[in-house]
Formats: sequence, C-alpha cells, structure tokens
Amino acid sequence: MITAKKRILLAVTGATGMLYVPSFLKLAAENQVEVHGIISEAGKKVLQFELDKHAEELEGVNHWYACNDFTAAPASGSARFDGMVVLPCTVGTLGAIAGGVSYNLIHRAADVCLKERRTLLLAVRETPLNRIHLQNMLQLHDAGAIICPPLPTFYNRPADFAEMARNYAGRICDLMGIENLGVKRWEGSL
Repeated sequence: MITAKKRILLAVTGATGMLYVPSFLKLAAENQVEVHGIISEAGKKVLQFELDKHAEELEGVNHWYACNDFTAAPASGSARFDGMVVLPCTVGTLGAIAGGVSYNLIHRAADVCLKERRTLLLAVRETPLNRIHLQNMLQLHDAGAIICPPLPTFYNRPADFAEMARNYAGRICDLMGIENLGVKRWEGSL
C-alpha cells in the first residue's frame, strides 16, 4: 500500500517563541513530512531577533509563500494540505481568524483549513489573556481549531531549552497526526 506524504502548512507570526519553529521542522523532516511556510513581516523580525535567522535559513521548509499573495496555493481549498500549524500565533492572528477576516495569506489559509475541516493548530503565545483572547480561543475551538499554547513540560526533566522545545514540537506532531518517536512521554507515576 502506498501512502502519500503528509503536507503541512506552517505559518510563523510575530509572537515570541521562535525557539519552537526549528524543533517542529526537525521533527517533521525526521518523519518525511512536507512543510510549506508562510511568515508575516512581524514574524520575520522576531525570528531575526530571537534566533538571528531569516526564514530561508530554516531547514525543513519545502516552499515559502509570500504573506500578501492571495493567489498562492494555500488560499484555496483545492490545495491539498493535511493541516496547518500557526507557530507561534499572535493574538492579532487569533482574532483575525476568529473573526473570519483575511488580511493576509496566513488568515486566509487558516480560514480554508476550517472550511475544509482540516486540522488547524494555533500555538497562541500571549500572557496574561484578556476576555477577548479567551472568547476568540473558544470561538475557534468551537469551529474545530486546536488551541495549543506553547507551554513547556517539566515532568520529563528537560536538560535545556532545546529539549523543552523538542518536547513541545513533539506534542504538535501528535496533534497533527504526525508519527514522532524519540520524544519523552509520560510513563505514569514513579
């Protein structure tokens, strides 16, 4: 039996938390997942500030789409992506998606995922959360999105930030239906 390679759309917005992006891309590559990317202008700036990298330097992205290109493949439901991860996700992006408005390709692609009933995972990065943020999260949850803030786990006693990021990236893979081995999992109490 031949199985098609998974195709995931990765959107990078301007929230802090760029540490998680290379970890997710590495796990995706280890599992032969084809990743296509969109990065906002603010995302480019935060990526440069936090990791000293440009989007094109991130390993594991098969193709980058311009954030303002509404003619790009992810703008249409006929483009066959298995799902979309917004990592990290600003509350502005959260609000736009919850409101059903498409100011850029990230918003439009997320809307496409929802209308096509494909997996949409939002790694919302903000604290504290106000009532509007929480209402937007609930609205998107009810529409079928997965809200998964980038919270580290400590039961696995991560040795450093890289291991914390890999564990969170493994959680994203689990939620996106990507097989991932080598991530520490909860085995029960001692």
